Order: sequence, then C-alpha cells, then structure tokens
Amino acid sequence: MADSHGGRPARRSARGAPAGGGTCCWALPTALLCAYGFFCSVRPSEPFLTRYLLEPHKNLSETQVFNEIYPVWTYSYLALLFPVFLATDYLRYKPVVLLQGLSLIVTWFMLLYAQGLRAIQFLEFFYGMGTATDIAYYSYIYSVVDINLYQKVTSYCRSATLVGYTVGSVSGQVLVSVAGWSLFSLNVISLTSISIAFGMAWFLPMPQKSLFFHHLSSQQLSCEMKVMDCKNGAAVQDHPDVQRAPGWEDETKVPLNGEGHSAEKQSMQKRKVDIAKVLKDLWQDFLQCYSSRTMLCWSVWWALSTCGYFQVINYAQGLWEMVLPSHGADIYNGAVEAASTLLGAVAVVVVGHIKTSWAMWGEVALALFSFLIAAAVYVMDTVHNIWVCYGSYVIFRIIYMMLITIATFQIATNLSVERYALVFGVNTFIALALQTLLTVIVVDASGLGLDIFTQFMIYASYFAAISLVFLVSGICSIVRAYRRQEQVQSRSPESQ
Repeated sequence: MADSHGGRPARRSARGAPAGGGTCCWALPTALLCAYGFFCSVRPSEPFLTRYLLEPHKNLSETQVFNEIYPVWTYSYLALLFPVFLATDYLRYKPVVLLQGLSLIVTWFMLLYAQGLRAIQFLEFFYGMGTATDIAYYSYIYSVVDINLYQKVTSYCRSATLVGYTVGSVSGQVLVSVAGWSLFSLNVISLTSISIAFGMAWFLPMPQKSLFFHHLSSQQLSCEMKVMDCKNGAAVQDHPDVQRAPGWEDETKVPLNGEGHSAEKQSMQKRKVDIAKVLKDLWQDFLQCYSSRTMLCWSVWWALSTCGYFQVINYAQGLWEMVLPSHGADIYNGAVEAASTLLGAVAVVVVGHIKTSWAMWGEVALALFSFLIAAAVYVMDTVHNIWVCYGSYVIFRIIYMMLITIATFQIATNLSVERYALVFGVNTFIALALQTLLTVIVVDASGLGLDIFTQFMIYASYFAAISLVFLVSGICSIVRAYRRQEQVQSRSPESQ
C-alpha cells in the first residue's frame, strides 16, 4: 500500500548495502512477491468482463449489470478497506496476501459457474475483498528488506503487476481476435494464473515486524523515524543519539524463517499489542500530517480524482458496449487496456524528469490537467464512435497516471514510510467514500439509476468542477506568493 520515497540515510549509511547472504535475504522474498504480483495480474478475461456478463448464458440485463451488480464492488471495497488496513499490519502481511489470492480464486470460480443476480453480486463482494487486500501486496516487502532498498523493491513489485496486466490484456485480445477463443476459456486462464500466484504466496517468508503494531514504542518512534514538521514544512531528521531498538536489527542478520532469534526478541514478539494506543498514535499522526497546506492540497486532489477515476474505469466497458455492441462486431478492449497502461507508464517516467516548482505551480497544473481529463470523458460520452472512445480512454488514463505520480511524490518526499502508509490509506478511504456516495446517487438502482451516457456526462462535469476549484486555489496561491516576494524586496532597501 505504501511507497517509500523518504528514508534515513544518516542512520543506515554505516551499514551499507547488504552483501552476500544479505542479498539472498531480500532477493528471495522480493522475487517471490513479484512472481505473485505478476501471476495475480495476468487476467486475460478482465477487459471483456462486461461482454461476458451480458452473454446469453448468464441471463443478465444491462440494467442489472450496470446498476445492481457493479455497485457492490464499490460498497464492499469501502467497507473492507479500514479493517483490512489494520488486519494487514496486525497479522504481518502474509496471511492477508493469502486471503487476497483466495478471494480472487473464489471470484473467478464463481465467474465461471455462478448464475443469477444474487450470485454475481456475491461474486462482486469477493472481488472487493481481493481489491481491498491489495494493500498487503504493496506493504509486505517493507517488512523484510532494509530501508535503503525500499525504492528498488517498490519499483520491482509495481513493474511486476504492470507487466502482468499488460501480458494478460494483450494475450486476451490475441486469443479473442485471432484464435477465436471463448470468454469462458479466458476466465479459465485467469483462474489458473491466480491459482499459481496463490501457491507461490505460501512460500513467502513470514515477516517479524510491521509498520504499526509490531514496531517501536511511540517514544522511540518519535525520535527514530523521519517526519514532517507540518507547521513549516521542514523535514526533521533522525535523532543522532537514538539507539535502534530490538525488532529493527539488520535484516541481513535476522533469519526470515524465524530461527535463531534471541530471547529478547521472542519476548518482544509475545508482548501484548495495545490496539487502542496504536489507533491513538495513528490519529495524532493524521492530525499532524494534514495540518500542512501542501499535504492537504495534494491529498484533496488525490481523493477527488481517484473517486472519478474509479468510476470511469469501472463503467468504461459498459459505455463501449452501448456504443458498439460486442455481439455484432469485433472489440479491442484488451488492446486498449494494454496500450493505456504502457503509455501511462511512459508518461510516469517522463514526468519524473520534469523540473518545476510544484509548490507554486502545482495547483494550476492540477487544474489544467483535470480539465483535460474532463474533456476526454466528455468526448468519450458524446462522440458515439468506438475508436474515439478508445482514444479518449487512453488519454484519460495517461493523464491520471502522470498526475497521481506527481501527487505521490509530493506527499511522500518528506514522510516516513509509516506516515505515507497512513496518508495513502486515508486518501484512498476518502476516495472510496466519495465514490460510494456518487454510486448510490447516480448508478445504483435504488437511487437515480441513470443510463450509462448520462453517468459519463456527470463524471465529465465532476472533473470540470475539480479543475475549477484548483484553478481558483492555484491563482490565489500564486498571488500570495508574489505579494510575499514583493514585501521581502521592499524591506531589503530599508534594512540597508
């Protein structure tokens, strides 16, 4: 769940990078986790899910799929996110990784054989569980590798899922368009790939620590980790006099299978965890992090835009199905998903080399690109041509992936991995809460139950509103910055 862009080089530099046996210690769990992420993401049937559910043998109508089935994923994801967030850390990741694999196996097994509205809604609940437990995949690795390897292993894990998703989308498109395979066969391949991933997860070493529950005391933690002074934005470095407490020994010296631990470490692991105290510390961290205007600005955009992004990608296949019914023509959903993912990855690499003052121009940039996203969604909705829809969708995903990368960097730069995990979780929870509200009002059959074209018009308006809010806020920030600069310049001659 948490990326790490921060770190404690002053504390770790004396140790250096692990060598010899240490390389094996981090390489083995990283390789296993990457393999798990790859096979879990190879789902050639996923770009064709809407088409599959609308096939005659499922006996589901468009209204049932769009307004009664798909909303269940949103509700279950929101309901499970916070409990899973806590359980992941408390159980030390691996059990939740296994739960994710099992949830996805149940999802695809039911996708193959379940019939009827209630059964497919139940399937969506398990898919929501599989999505919520994704946090375990991205946070597991931080508990078994040294902090100076965080950036490297994070890139490996994310690349594995990216490559897996691309392989799945491309293979699905080729098998449908060229080989003429049925969508049922693609679902069998997806289930097989997920089952392989589930088998690999059993070989992951059990971590001996976690970010919150199996960590240092709050007094040690306040001195130990790098934090953000949210009053002035300055980073506070590690306290030079703090000695590393048991449980944070060099991972290269701690057997991952748990053998050879000292009596002191065993007693620490048996110590009863004070859940109330952990929650209190999380709340205090939450208040301190979001007291920073910069942090609040980027987090607000993250939550608002992610809400809209989830809605668009969840119902894009439905829009395409309405524009060009799949039973009467060839569709290229898999190729479009693969292209948008790869081009988005290229945009992420490019934006990493852009040098600009995000502190001053960030809000205006968010406003401009949010407007472009709104335009892409509007075109997708109003121009009823499948190739225009495909192109607009690719542009939409590229811009979002680029902006979310910038937001991630801006948030994570001055935060420890612990606080970044908290901020990421809170932002995602808010995004899901907003998405749930939007789904209840706009999509759900118990609400307005609007048709797919009206939904996308609302989503385009939603992003346009985000653009307007950040444009006004950005202009105000720039005006304040120039006024401060003029005040400083006007005081300089007087001081001379």
